[in-house]
Amino acid sequence: MQQANFALLLLRITFGLFVAAHGVNKIFGGNGLAGTTRWFTFIGMKWPAWQARIAAATEIGAGAMFAAGLLTPLAAAALIAVMVVAIVTVHAKVGFFVFKPDQGWEYCASIAIAVFAVATIGPGEWSIDHAFDISFSGWSAALIAAGVGLVGAFAQLAVSYRPEPRA
Repeated sequence: MQQANFALLLLRITFGLFVAAHGVNKIFGGNGLAGTTRWFTFIGMKWPAWQARIAAATEIGAGAMFAAGLLTPLAAAALIAVMVVAIVTVHAKVGFFVFKPDQGWEYCASIAIAVFAVATIGPGEWSIDHAFDISFSGWSAALIAAGVGLVGAFAQLAVSYRPEPRA
């Protein structure tokens, strides 16, 4: 069981902190939050300044929660939602492979599937959930992660994604 706890910890820390780093980059990297806002405008988001902030905060907050194993299915749901929105708005039209120009959807899908799998298994004994006897695992955790994540993503897209029509 120690190997499983170590593997879950490694997955949580890797995927959680990598996504959190993407959120930090949205604020401080390149052209900062202004650059992220311009990017969100370019891809067709209706309220790009707010959505840039919300995306950054979600990636940082949910990434940190996932890494710590805190309310793991909800953290996974937030990460799934962010990845699905990224796939639909940017990566799906490029194709599958991440090494294509403008990057395909494989990386975002890999993150979504990995966090879904961890949420389904549970965060392991080396997590805040376990320390506070918060029990989420199995099909109910899978349903929370996928259901809340997909509903959140598609609600975000339905309300605020307005891409320019293609010629």
